[in-house]
Amino acid sequence: MRPFEVVAHKLPSDLGKALFSSKLTSTWEDLTPLARNEWICWVTSGKRAETRAIRIQKAISKMKGGMRRPCCWAGCTHR
Repeated sequence: MRPFEVVAHKLPSDLGKALFSSKLTSTWEDLTPLARNEWICWVTSGKRAETRAIRIQKAISKMKGGMRRPCCWAGCTHR
């Protein structure tokens, strides 16, 4: 694996469960490692549990709509 393909974040269980129950696991696997990392960072960067839950639902909705990366976000600080 080349350095720029390394994912800094592991898939959190709550996001993983949401992807599985929404039948988006193949969509998730089709994303680049950098895109997966950005989704994870965006979801987990919320300070409150409520914010995180909302972001998971938005991520699911956006991925179902074909989005491959979080939009309108400065990006993961771990790139």
